[in-house]
Amino acid sequence: MLSPMLASFLPLLLLCRISSCQYSSDQCSWKGSGLTHEGHTRDVEQVYLRCSQGSLEWLYPTGAIIINLRPNTVSPAAARLSVCIKPSRDSSGTNIYLDRNGQLRLLLREQDQAEGKVHCFGIREGALFIEAVPRTDISRRITAFQYELVSDRLRAEAQSPGAPCQPCTDAEMLLAVCTNDFVARGIITNVGQEEEHSSVSVEISRLYRQKTHVFVSGGVRVRSWTGSIKMPKQCKVKSGEGEFLFTGTVRFGEAWMGCAPRYKDFLRLYHEAQQQGTNPCHVDTD
Repeated sequence: MLSPMLASFLPLLLLCRISSCQYSSDQCSWKGSGLTHEGHTRDVEQVYLRCSQGSLEWLYPTGAIIINLRPNTVSPAAARLSVCIKPSRDSSGTNIYLDRNGQLRLLLREQDQAEGKVHCFGIREGALFIEAVPRTDISRRITAFQYELVSDRLRAEAQSPGAPCQPCTDAEMLLAVCTNDFVARGIITNVGQEEEHSSVSVEISRLYRQKTHVFVSGGVRVRSWTGSIKMPKQCKVKSGEGEFLFTGTVRFGEAWMGCAPRYKDFLRLYHEAQQQGTNPCHVDTD
Protein backbone atom coordinates (compact mmCIF):
# COMPACT_ATOMS: atom_id res chain seq x y z
CA MET A 1 0.00 0.00 0.00
CA LEU A 2 1.38 3.43 -0.93
CA SER A 3 1.92 6.06 1.73
CA PRO A 4 -0.47 9.05 1.63
CA MET A 5 2.42 11.29 0.69
CA LEU A 6 3.46 8.94 -2.14
CA ALA A 7 -0.09 8.63 -3.41
CA SER A 8 -0.32 12.42 -3.62
CA PHE A 9 2.77 12.45 -5.83
CA LEU A 10 1.26 10.32 -8.60
CA PRO A 11 -0.85 13.06 -10.27
CA LEU A 12 2.16 15.37 -10.05
CA LEU A 13 4.34 12.65 -11.53
CA LEU A 14 2.12 12.47 -14.61
CA LEU A 15 1.98 16.25 -14.86
CA CYS A 16 5.76 16.45 -14.60
CA ARG A 17 6.13 14.08 -17.52
CA ILE A 18 4.00 16.36 -19.71
CA SER A 19 5.38 19.69 -18.58
CA SER A 20 8.94 21.02 -18.65
CA CYS A 21 10.86 19.79 -15.62
CA GLN A 22 14.34 20.47 -14.33
CA TYR A 23 17.27 18.54 -15.83
CA SER A 24 20.69 17.69 -14.50
CA SER A 25 23.51 19.51 -16.25
CA ASP A 26 25.92 16.62 -15.63
CA GLN A 27 25.38 13.63 -17.93
CA CYS A 28 26.86 11.12 -15.47
CA SER A 29 26.17 12.33 -11.92
CA TRP A 30 23.71 14.55 -10.09
CA LYS A 31 23.99 16.50 -6.88
CA GLY A 32 21.19 18.56 -5.43
CA SER A 33 19.63 19.88 -2.23
CA GLY A 34 16.10 19.75 -0.94
CA LEU A 35 16.64 23.19 0.56
CA THR A 36 16.05 24.63 -2.91
CA HIS A 37 12.57 23.06 -2.75
CA GLU A 38 11.60 24.87 0.41
CA GLY A 39 7.89 25.56 0.18
CA HIS A 40 7.57 23.04 -2.68
CA THR A 41 7.75 19.75 -0.83
CA ARG A 42 5.41 18.05 -3.32
CA ASP A 43 7.56 18.89 -6.34
CA VAL A 44 8.91 16.06 -8.47
CA GLU A 45 12.10 16.77 -10.39
CA GLN A 46 13.18 14.80 -13.44
CA VAL A 47 16.88 13.93 -13.77
CA TYR A 48 18.42 12.33 -16.87
CA LEU A 49 21.72 10.46 -16.62
CA ARG A 50 23.29 9.05 -19.78
CA CYS A 51 26.57 7.42 -18.73
CA SER A 52 27.54 3.84 -17.96
CA GLN A 53 28.44 4.80 -14.39
CA GLY A 54 28.08 7.73 -12.05
CA SER A 55 26.64 8.83 -8.74
CA LEU A 56 23.80 10.70 -7.03
CA GLU A 57 23.93 12.84 -3.89
CA TRP A 58 20.76 14.46 -2.56
CA LEU A 59 21.16 16.62 0.54
CA TYR A 60 18.20 17.38 2.83
CA PRO A 61 15.75 15.39 0.65
CA THR A 62 12.26 16.88 0.22
CA GLY A 63 9.56 15.94 -2.26
CA ALA A 64 10.77 13.44 -4.82
CA ILE A 65 13.05 13.03 -7.81
CA ILE A 66 12.88 10.66 -10.77
CA ILE A 67 16.19 9.34 -12.10
CA ASN A 68 15.96 8.34 -15.76
CA LEU A 69 18.94 6.25 -16.87
CA ARG A 70 19.24 6.66 -20.64
CA PRO A 71 22.60 5.42 -21.98
CA ASN A 72 23.99 7.21 -25.03
CA THR A 73 23.55 4.29 -27.39
CA VAL A 74 21.00 3.27 -30.00
CA SER A 75 22.12 -0.35 -30.01
CA PRO A 76 19.38 -2.95 -29.40
CA ALA A 77 21.74 -4.40 -26.77
CA ALA A 78 20.98 -1.37 -24.56
CA ALA A 79 17.58 -2.87 -23.77
CA ARG A 80 19.33 -5.87 -22.24
CA LEU A 81 21.35 -3.81 -19.78
CA SER A 82 20.86 -3.94 -16.03
CA VAL A 83 21.38 -1.13 -13.54
CA CYS A 84 23.22 -1.81 -10.29
CA ILE A 85 23.19 0.73 -7.48
CA LYS A 86 25.32 0.71 -4.34
CA PRO A 87 24.08 3.04 -1.56
CA SER A 88 26.53 4.83 0.68
CA ARG A 89 26.56 3.41 4.22
CA ASP A 90 25.43 6.78 5.59
CA SER A 91 22.64 7.17 3.02
CA SER A 92 19.29 8.07 4.58
CA GLY A 93 16.21 10.26 4.25
CA THR A 94 14.42 8.51 1.37
CA ASN A 95 12.75 5.38 0.11
CA ILE A 96 13.70 4.24 -3.40
CA TYR A 97 11.15 2.78 -5.82
CA LEU A 98 11.10 1.55 -9.40
CA ASP A 99 8.63 3.54 -11.47
CA ARG A 100 7.24 2.02 -14.65
CA ASN A 101 4.44 3.99 -16.28
CA GLY A 102 3.26 5.31 -12.93
CA GLN A 103 3.34 1.92 -11.20
CA LEU A 104 5.72 1.97 -8.24
CA ARG A 105 7.57 -1.00 -6.76
CA LEU A 106 9.67 -0.65 -3.60
CA LEU A 107 13.36 -1.30 -4.22
CA LEU A 108 15.08 0.04 -1.07
CA ARG A 109 13.67 1.28 2.21
CA GLU A 110 15.52 4.01 4.08
CA GLN A 111 16.81 1.62 6.75
CA ASP A 112 18.13 -0.83 4.14
CA GLN A 113 20.44 1.70 2.49
CA ALA A 114 22.92 1.71 5.38
CA GLU A 115 23.86 -1.90 4.55
CA GLY A 116 25.66 -0.63 1.47
CA LYS A 117 24.67 -3.70 -0.56
CA VAL A 118 24.42 -3.76 -4.33
CA HIS A 119 20.91 -3.93 -5.82
CA CYS A 120 20.30 -4.54 -9.53
CA PHE A 121 17.32 -4.31 -11.88
CA GLY A 122 16.74 -4.42 -15.64
CA ILE A 123 16.88 -1.06 -17.36
CA ARG A 124 13.46 -1.78 -18.88
CA GLU A 125 11.94 -2.22 -15.40
CA GLY A 126 11.61 1.54 -15.04
CA ALA A 127 13.14 4.72 -13.66
CA LEU A 128 14.19 5.31 -10.05
CA PHE A 129 11.56 7.19 -8.04
CA ILE A 130 13.23 8.53 -4.90
CA GLU A 131 10.78 9.81 -2.28
CA ALA A 132 11.83 11.84 0.74
CA VAL A 133 10.68 10.47 4.08
CA PRO A 134 8.68 13.19 5.92
CA ARG A 135 10.57 14.74 8.85
CA THR A 136 9.66 17.22 11.56
CA ASP A 137 13.25 18.37 12.12
CA ILE A 138 15.93 19.78 9.82
CA SER A 139 18.79 17.46 10.77
CA ARG A 140 21.32 16.72 8.05
CA ARG A 141 20.42 13.74 5.85
CA ILE A 142 21.94 12.66 2.56
CA THR A 143 20.75 10.07 0.06
CA ALA A 144 23.80 8.94 -1.89
CA PHE A 145 24.61 6.03 -4.16
CA GLN A 146 26.78 4.99 -7.07
CA TYR A 147 25.35 3.32 -10.15
CA GLU A 148 26.76 1.19 -12.95
CA LEU A 149 25.23 -0.27 -16.10
CA VAL A 150 26.14 -3.92 -16.62
CA SER A 151 25.10 -6.64 -19.04
CA ASP A 152 22.32 -8.95 -17.89
CA ARG A 153 24.93 -11.72 -17.83
CA LEU A 154 26.91 -9.89 -15.12
CA ARG A 155 23.86 -8.82 -13.10
CA ALA A 156 23.74 -11.87 -10.79
CA GLU A 157 27.50 -11.75 -10.32
CA ALA A 158 27.44 -8.06 -9.41
CA GLN A 159 24.59 -8.54 -6.93
CA SER A 160 25.98 -11.72 -5.34
CA PRO A 161 29.79 -11.57 -5.44
CA GLY A 162 29.85 -14.24 -2.72
CA ALA A 163 28.69 -16.99 -5.06
CA PRO A 164 30.50 -20.32 -4.61
CA CYS A 165 33.86 -20.64 -6.39
CA GLN A 166 33.86 -22.47 -9.68
CA PRO A 167 37.14 -23.37 -11.43
CA CYS A 168 37.52 -21.71 -14.81
CA THR A 169 37.63 -23.90 -17.90
CA ASP A 170 40.52 -23.53 -20.35
CA ALA A 171 38.28 -21.56 -22.71
CA GLU A 172 37.13 -19.23 -19.91
CA MET A 173 40.74 -18.54 -18.89
CA LEU A 174 41.75 -17.58 -22.42
CA LEU A 175 38.67 -15.41 -22.87
CA ALA A 176 39.14 -13.69 -19.49
CA VAL A 177 42.57 -12.43 -20.55
CA CYS A 178 40.95 -10.75 -23.55
CA THR A 179 37.77 -9.34 -22.00
CA ASN A 180 38.15 -8.78 -18.23
CA ASP A 181 38.56 -5.36 -16.62
CA PHE A 182 42.04 -6.19 -15.34
CA VAL A 183 44.76 -8.69 -16.24
CA ALA A 184 47.94 -8.82 -14.17
CA ARG A 185 50.81 -11.19 -13.36
CA GLY A 186 51.99 -11.31 -9.76
CA ILE A 187 52.08 -12.91 -6.35
CA ILE A 188 49.82 -12.98 -3.28
CA THR A 189 51.39 -11.21 -0.30
CA ASN A 190 48.55 -11.43 2.21
CA VAL A 191 44.97 -12.67 2.63
CA GLY A 192 42.65 -10.83 5.00
CA GLN A 193 39.15 -11.81 6.06
CA GLU A 194 36.41 -9.20 6.02
CA GLU A 195 32.76 -9.53 7.02
CA GLU A 196 31.44 -10.81 3.69
CA HIS A 197 34.53 -11.62 1.61
CA SER A 198 38.28 -12.15 1.56
CA SER A 199 40.66 -9.36 0.62
CA VAL A 200 43.74 -10.58 -1.29
CA SER A 201 46.76 -8.25 -1.27
CA VAL A 202 48.88 -8.68 -4.39
CA GLU A 203 52.17 -7.45 -5.80
CA ILE A 204 52.11 -7.12 -9.59
CA SER A 205 55.20 -7.58 -11.76
CA ARG A 206 53.43 -7.24 -15.14
CA LEU A 207 50.26 -5.21 -15.66
CA TYR A 208 48.60 -6.07 -18.95
CA ARG A 209 45.42 -4.06 -18.47
CA GLN A 210 43.30 -2.32 -15.85
CA LYS A 211 40.00 -0.53 -16.44
CA THR A 212 40.54 1.83 -13.52
CA HIS A 213 43.52 2.38 -11.24
CA VAL A 214 42.87 -0.48 -8.82
CA PHE A 215 46.61 -1.28 -8.81
CA VAL A 216 48.98 1.48 -7.72
CA SER A 217 52.44 1.91 -9.22
CA GLY A 218 55.46 1.62 -6.94
CA GLY A 219 57.10 4.59 -8.66
CA VAL A 220 58.74 5.66 -11.92
CA ARG A 221 61.88 3.57 -11.37
CA VAL A 222 60.03 0.56 -9.95
CA ARG A 223 58.22 -1.73 -12.39
CA SER A 224 55.74 -3.09 -9.89
CA TRP A 225 52.23 -2.38 -8.66
CA THR A 226 50.30 -3.22 -5.53
CA GLY A 227 46.63 -3.57 -4.82
CA SER A 228 43.82 -5.58 -3.28
CA ILE A 229 41.45 -8.01 -4.98
CA LYS A 230 38.23 -9.16 -3.32
CA MET A 231 36.88 -12.68 -3.59
CA PRO A 232 34.28 -14.88 -1.87
CA LYS A 233 35.26 -16.38 1.47
CA GLN A 234 34.60 -19.86 0.10
CA CYS A 235 37.57 -19.52 -2.25
CA LYS A 236 40.46 -20.86 -0.20
CA VAL A 237 43.64 -18.99 -1.04
CA LYS A 238 46.97 -18.55 0.72
CA SER A 239 49.85 -16.13 0.33
CA GLY A 240 53.27 -17.15 -0.98
CA GLU A 241 52.15 -19.97 -3.28
CA GLY A 242 53.88 -18.92 -6.51
CA GLU A 243 53.08 -16.60 -9.40
CA PHE A 244 49.54 -16.17 -10.77
CA LEU A 245 47.76 -14.48 -13.64
CA PHE A 246 45.01 -12.42 -11.99
CA THR A 247 41.92 -11.51 -14.02
CA GLY A 248 38.58 -10.11 -12.95
CA THR A 249 36.05 -7.30 -12.96
CA VAL A 250 35.91 -3.86 -11.34
CA ARG A 251 32.69 -3.14 -9.47
CA PHE A 252 32.17 0.28 -7.95
CA GLY A 253 35.91 0.92 -7.93
CA GLU A 254 36.81 -2.43 -6.33
CA ALA A 255 38.65 -5.30 -8.03
CA TRP A 256 36.91 -8.70 -7.85
CA MET A 257 38.74 -11.89 -8.73
CA GLY A 258 37.77 -13.89 -11.79
CA CYS A 259 40.02 -16.59 -13.25
CA ALA A 260 43.42 -16.75 -11.51
CA PRO A 261 45.50 -19.65 -12.87
CA ARG A 262 49.09 -20.19 -11.89
CA TYR A 263 51.15 -18.30 -14.43
CA LYS A 264 53.03 -21.42 -15.58
CA ASP A 265 49.69 -23.18 -16.22
CA PHE A 266 48.41 -20.21 -18.20
CA LEU A 267 51.61 -20.17 -20.30
CA ARG A 268 51.20 -23.85 -21.17
CA LEU A 269 47.53 -23.35 -22.06
CA TYR A 270 48.24 -20.19 -24.07
CA HIS A 271 51.04 -21.76 -26.14
CA GLU A 272 48.91 -24.84 -26.86
CA ALA A 273 46.05 -22.63 -28.09
CA GLN A 274 48.51 -20.56 -30.10
CA GLN A 275 49.75 -23.65 -31.94
CA GLN A 276 46.17 -24.70 -32.66
CA GLY A 277 45.15 -21.19 -33.74
CA THR A 278 42.36 -20.99 -31.16
CA ASN A 279 43.57 -17.99 -29.12
CA PRO A 280 40.83 -15.35 -28.88
CA CYS A 281 43.48 -12.59 -28.64
CA HIS A 282 47.24 -12.02 -28.47
CA VAL A 283 49.05 -11.72 -25.14
CA ASP A 284 52.67 -10.65 -24.86
CA THR A 285 54.18 -13.41 -22.71
CA ASP A 286 57.84 -12.40 -23.18
